Amino acid sequence: MIKLKVESLKLKGFCFAAVLLFSTLSFAQSEFDLANAAYADGRYEEAAAGYEALLAEGPNATLYYNLGNARFKQGELAQAILNYERALRLEPNHKDAKYNLAFAQSKITDNIVEQDFFLLSWVRAVRNTLNERTWLILSISLFIFALMGLLLFLLGREPWLRKTAFHTAWIALLFSLIAGLNAGSLHQRDTLRNEAIITQGVVNAKSSPDRSGTDLFTVHEGTKVTIRETLGEWSNVRVGQNEGWIRSSCLERI
Repeated sequence: MIKLKVESLKLKGFCFAAVLLFSTLSFAQSEFDLANAAYADGRYEEAAAGYEALLAEGPNATLYYNLGNARFKQGELAQAILNYERALRLEPNHKDAKYNLAFAQSKITDNIVEQDFFLLSWVRAVRNTLNERTWLILSISLFIFALMGLLLFLLGREPWLRKTAFHTAWIALLFSLIAGLNAGSLHQRDTLRNEAIITQGVVNAKSSPDRSGTDLFTVHEGTKVTIRETLGEWSNVRVGQNEGWIRSSCLERI
């Protein structure tokens, strides 16, 4: 009798949790649909508010992308670029976000040109093709595959099989290491969040973290910078080969 009562309570609890989850998902979907409808009607501020409310519950590449579109329609280039960048951090192969980001960046004006060593740019491009989780899973899978190849090398009897297993093992181990380094690099990037977008129209970078510092160079709204350190209300940023201090209120971290 008691056992049946316990089972009944468990069943009720499960049903309640399922209903609650379904209600939450339905509410989120309805809010998403309302935001999309507002965007379609040209009510971009309302759409942006809807997307931001949903993003407060957790990051999502589609929401960041849609928010970027709404901000672009409002003429807020910096916020559009910021949200496209955030979408691509979660989903590096988001083609629409890539295209819209490039289009938005073509609309900004800046006298700073990135001049990274081509090999470093290529390595970063490869790293950014996948997100951290995917690189990590790939690294672990390749490591397991390498162990299987090593085991086959040690236990195999046929020379051709042992030779094939040996070469397969070290190649898999090498790519496992590369994937692991990419995952670690992305984890560090997303933990430090040292990349930011300039959110004000024109900002003069100073030689020191105070107003009396000498103007070194100018950055414009929408420019992507790397934050090297912060001191009070100032941030030391790097753009290409240029470094200087700007107020932290002039930028927003990706």
